[in-house]
Amino acid sequence: MFKSLKERLQNWAKNFSKKKQDEKELEETEEKETKKSKKDKKAEKALKKQETKEEKYKKSKKIKNKQSTEQEEQKLEELPEEQEPENIEEETEVPKKLGFFQRFREKIGKVKISEKDFEEYKDDLEMLLLENNVALEVTEKIIETLKEKLIDKEFPKKDLLKEIQNVLREIIEEVLVEPFDIIQAIKDKRKTGKPYVILFCGINGSGKTTTIAKVAEMLKKQKISCILAAGDTFRAASIEQLKKHGERLNVEVVANEYGSDPASVGFDAIKAATKNKIDCVLIDTAGRMHTAKNLLKEIEKIARVCAPDTKIFVGESITGNDALEQVKGFDESIGIDGIILTKADIDEKGGTALSVGYVTKKPILFLGTGQEYHEIELFNKKKFTDSLGIWSFKENIQRLVKKEF
Repeated sequence: MFKSLKERLQNWAKNFSKKKQDEKELEETEEKETKKSKKDKKAEKALKKQETKEEKYKKSKKIKNKQSTEQEEQKLEELPEEQEPENIEEETEVPKKLGFFQRFREKIGKVKISEKDFEEYKDDLEMLLLENNVALEVTEKIIETLKEKLIDKEFPKKDLLKEIQNVLREIIEEVLVEPFDIIQAIKDKRKTGKPYVILFCGINGSGKTTTIAKVAEMLKKQKISCILAAGDTFRAASIEQLKKHGERLNVEVVANEYGSDPASVGFDAIKAATKNKIDCVLIDTAGRMHTAKNLLKEIEKIARVCAPDTKIFVGESITGNDALEQVKGFDESIGIDGIILTKADIDEKGGTALSVGYVTKKPILFLGTGQEYHEIELFNKKKFTDSLGIWSFKENIQRLVKKEF
């Protein structure tokens, strides 16, 4: 899941940090060359000093030619300017004594990311996010926040990749809306003696009916009773499909004839649930395009008559920006409360999940991960961000352990 986005974000972070590492190495090379140049100048100065001493020695020898060689050497040694030539290597290669913390700091090194550095790689990040179904609005938000968190900040040279990954992780978690606990909400309303009503909506073929069956199975495992309302009275075999799920799950299905008012079906299901003290009502509806205004008005009527506690949009995670437009259309009509994304098991990009929640400011509640009843899971922000894989904690820890300071 989310394989493509995972790999490309990882590559982007690596390329970005590698550029800074290369620049740091270049600076270190230039610094070494500068030190070498200074060393050569010192050596040249020492040689000139040696030549000057030899000239003085010869001049002194001519003036005092009557004195013995030993006396001349003794007098020359007494002159402070005429000492023996100094050892060049000892003068130029004596290392500067550093304290422990100074050596520690120099070994680690710091890297500061400039605005120019960021701008150079910004377009690459923008393109890979857009290619992975992340909406433009969300892409711009991620890049803008990343820039604020990286520009002119100092990071340890050896941990630059890890720091970039951690910043990306924080941003993605901030973009996603925290889901509410629908299971607990149902249990809380149970105390009132009234059923908790959930209305499901979405376009044709998004997997609403199968998703409703999965939710019913999940509720049963939580010891929550439920009843199904066959509110899709237009699609051929839709009522039979829901009844088949009800038989398999041993869950009651309230239905009417094809062409009947779907709002009345939902109302009858709520009435039956109240009479029989059933905890939850799950209302199926006909799939409709988000651009079909007349059909959207009909679902507005269902919502008005049934007064659901929660309205859930069901969409496919692999439809990319289409899902974004769909969820916005339904949200404008009935005001959805949460989102379920189906086919998440075959979504290699992950951008849809990142976009729909941020743009609508509504949480993703569940992910459909297959065709079986048990293949539905609660959406978890941390698990989602971990699945993107742009941060490898194990790898980073191993790298830290291997450091030699």
